Amino acid sequence: MGNKLLLIGFALWASICFVATSATNGIARISLKKHIWDLESIRASKISRKVGSIQNTSGSAGDIIYMKNYLNAQYYGQIEIGSPAQNFSVIFDTGSSNLWVSPSNSSISMGCSVLSTSHAGMAYNLSFGFGTISGFLGKDNVQVGDLNIKDQVFIVAKREGSFSHLLANVDGILGLGFGESSAGDAVPIWHNMVQQDLVNLKLFSFWFNQNGNEEGEITFGGIDQKHFKGEHTFVPVNLKGHWQIEVEDFLIANQSTGLCTEGCSAIVDSGTSFIAGPPAIVNSINHAIGAKGLMNTECRKVVSQYGDLMWDLLISGLQPNKLCTQIGLCYHNGSQHVSNVIETVVEEKGKGYAVGSDLRCTACEMTVVWMRIQLLQNNTKEKVFDYVNKLCDNLLNPHGETSIDCDNAANMPHVSFIIGNKLFNLTPDQYILKIPQGSTTFCISGFVPLEVPPSLWILGEIFMGAYHTVFDYGNLRIGFAEAA
Repeated sequence: MGNKLLLIGFALWASICFVATSATNGIARISLKKHIWDLESIRASKISRKVGSIQNTSGSAGDIIYMKNYLNAQYYGQIEIGSPAQNFSVIFDTGSSNLWVSPSNSSISMGCSVLSTSHAGMAYNLSFGFGTISGFLGKDNVQVGDLNIKDQVFIVAKREGSFSHLLANVDGILGLGFGESSAGDAVPIWHNMVQQDLVNLKLFSFWFNQNGNEEGEITFGGIDQKHFKGEHTFVPVNLKGHWQIEVEDFLIANQSTGLCTEGCSAIVDSGTSFIAGPPAIVNSINHAIGAKGLMNTECRKVVSQYGDLMWDLLISGLQPNKLCTQIGLCYHNGSQHVSNVIETVVEEKGKGYAVGSDLRCTACEMTVVWMRIQLLQNNTKEKVFDYVNKLCDNLLNPHGETSIDCDNAANMPHVSFIIGNKLFNLTPDQYILKIPQGSTTFCISGFVPLEVPPSLWILGEIFMGAYHTVFDYGNLRIGFAEAA
């Protein structure tokens, strides 16, 4: 079999969620629970695209897998596999085509029916950049709401080593992509729903509720009128094998960027939380909305608010590993953390940092170390603060977090896409993530860089939260309408 693409969206920090389901006359509705963001979740969304491979143990050629380890979708639903039925919490992911699960126990391996001759006894090794995991192909009935899909082929991946830690409590992915992108020649579950005449209409739709209630909904075989306003704007899929559409223009503050004069495309991906795009363009957006590196911002705040006090305490002889605890920015003795930061600072001269459980604590500990080093060199206070502020500005943000001034959100520009000759606006409230962290709220940009071709975008949950989205398989098109 020739190489194909499988976009797999990992949710590294999700919780198993209860899902209400219903089906009437070939329409199934599945309630989706929403995970609440925190800074650790944001850090887990580091943007990278690592290439691995999938091959059977006989060594024959297999598929190329592009791992989406940055996507951390917020919305999850529940399905059942086998008889007796076992529950699995999954992401409904239009960016991939396979159903795969990684159960927390091994009982599914005994419950799966025997595979067809073409798959019998086939084991798989899957390489995801962070290591190799082993698994096998299974085939059994799958329950999605009240829809019972017969003889669905799926991948069972074993939980082991770092893979088990990365999956947290998530059980897998239900891919809603096309057969051309399916690994192992497995028929995607949505295709089987259609072929087995389980749905009235050959389409499914997403509603990612943004109105305070945590639940969203995916509807198979129909469209729920109460989840959108007005009419959908439909545009054709322009690349067979992916839910990809043409984008005619991209605007910041209602001004065209001129980036799509030779054409742009976007993959509409329910397994992605953010809007991802070419780094140069995303950096321009983040500059326009005043987004800065999260660690840079927090480091500067600590120096501005606590720098004088830190200086005085160091001059008085207080040990660096106790200072941040004394002024209330850390809640541990800091000795081990500080020693790690000292090593990093000395070797990297401020270009890296050890990530602690709290950004402000980490920034404080770094600043103390930097000040202490400069004091030992008998530098003046003015020179020390100048040095420290420059190091704050030079800190890398390896996880891609970008901080925004929450108080300035009302003054930030709209960011817009023109799709199907219609303007789709995103307001600051829609593209800014507000993350509570203790008594502080951080505002994070929803635009993230991704190493993709300069004309390609990934429209994830941020866009789909603003616009109810219909994936029309029968007519090979996608529709958007303002979410209700």
